[in-house]
Amino acid sequence: MRQGIALYICAILGAGVLVLPGQAASLAGPAALIAWGFSALLGLPLAFTFAALATRFPDAGGVATFAARAFGPSVGGIAGWWYFIAGSIGQTIVPLTAGYYVAAALGLGQKWAPAVAAIVLASAVLANLAGLRLGARVQIGLAAGVAAILLTVVLVALAQVRLDHLAPFAPHGIAGIGRTVVVLFFAFAGWEAIAHLSAEFRDVGRTLPRATLLTILIVTVLYLGVAFAVVGTGSYGDRALDRISLGVIIQRGLGLSAVGVVAVAAVVICLGTANAFVASVSRLGYALARDGWAPGFLTRTNRQGAPHFSILAVAGIGGAGLLAAAVFGWGTDDIVFIPSVLVLATYLLGTAAAARLFDRGRRVLALTAVALLLTTVPFAGWHLLIPPAIAAVAVPARLLADRSRTRLSEHRRTGPTTSGPRNRRRA
Repeated sequence: MRQGIALYICAILGAGVLVLPGQAASLAGPAALIAWGFSALLGLPLAFTFAALATRFPDAGGVATFAARAFGPSVGGIAGWWYFIAGSIGQTIVPLTAGYYVAAALGLGQKWAPAVAAIVLASAVLANLAGLRLGARVQIGLAAGVAAILLTVVLVALAQVRLDHLAPFAPHGIAGIGRTVVVLFFAFAGWEAIAHLSAEFRDVGRTLPRATLLTILIVTVLYLGVAFAVVGTGSYGDRALDRISLGVIIQRGLGLSAVGVVAVAAVVICLGTANAFVASVSRLGYALARDGWAPGFLTRTNRQGAPHFSILAVAGIGGAGLLAAAVFGWGTDDIVFIPSVLVLATYLLGTAAAARLFDRGRRVLALTAVALLLTTVPFAGWHLLIPPAIAAVAVPARLLADRSRTRLSEHRRTGPTTSGPRNRRRA
C-alpha cells in the first residue's frame, strides 16, 4: 500500500508541480485555477478506470495491453508507442525542471540547467538498474518529502496572497483555459503510469484501488493549493519566472537563504518523478518488444530482474532531449505540448477500451472519462497531428518486421532451394 501510494504521488506530483503552475497562469491568467480544477475532476474517472483495468489485466504493457484486448493488437501497439514516446520525452522535461531551480540557486545562467538535469536523469536510471525493489523503497521517502515541500510552499504563500492578483480573471478567455487543460495532461499523466507496474503488486485487487483513492485526495489538495499560491501571489508572467515560481514564493516569504532549500526540494521532487517514470516506461518498452512492436533486445533483463536495455532506451531519448535543450536553448515550455497531446491520445484509447471491456458501473465511469477528454481535444491545435504521425510510422514498421520474421521462418523450415547454382555444383 505504501509503495503504491508513493509511486502514484511521485509519478503525478513531479515536474508539473514545479513549472506548470506558472506556465498555466501565463496561458490563462487567474482562470488557470478553473483548468486545474477541471483536470483534478477529470482525474477521478481516469484514475479509477485505469485502476480497474490494471486490476483485471495486470501486465507491464499497461494501456497497450488494454487497447489490444479491446480493439486488436495494432491499436494496442500504437497506444503503447504513444505512451512510450511521451514518457521518454518526459525524462527531458522532468530533470530539466530540477536544473532550472539549481541553476537559479547557484546564480548560474539557465544554460547550465541541462547539465544538472543530466545528473538527475543518470541517478534515476541507476536506481532502476538496481531493481524495482530498491526504487520503490526510495520512492516512499521521496513521496513524503514531496508532500512536505508543497505544503510548505502553500503555507508560506498565504501571507503574500492579494485579491487584486485575481483580476482580470480570464484575460485569454476560454481558449486560454482550454490550452491550459491540454498542457496539464503532463501533470496528471501518472494515473496511467502505475498500470505498467500492476503486475508487480503482491495483491493488486486489494491494494491498487485503495492506493488510487488516497492518492486522488492527496494530489487534488496539493495541486490546487500550489496553483492558488502561484496565482494569488502573482508569481508568474514570463518564461524565466514561470520556471521557478515556487522558488520565488519561498524567497519572498523566507528570504534568500531559502533558495538553496528550494533547489534541493526541486531535485528531490524531480528525482522521484524520474524514478517512477523510468520504471513505468521501461516496462512498457519491455512489453512492446515482447509483443513484437519493438526490437527484441528490449526484453532482456539483468540479474536484478530489471529490463536494462529498455531502461537505457528511455534514458537515451531523455538524454537526447537534454542535449537538444543545451544546443538549441529549448525549455520545458517548448517541449511540454508533445507529451501532453500523446498522453491525451493514450487516455482516450485507454478509457475507450475500458468502455468496451467492462459493463454496468465501470462502463459508465469509462464513458464519463471519454466525454470529459473529448472536450479538451479542440484546444490541442496542430499538435493533434503528432499521434497519427507516430501511428503512420509504427504500423508499417511492424508490418515490415513481421514480413522479415515470416521469410526467415520459411527459409529455416524449407532450407535452400534445389535450383540454385550452389546445388547444381553439388550435383
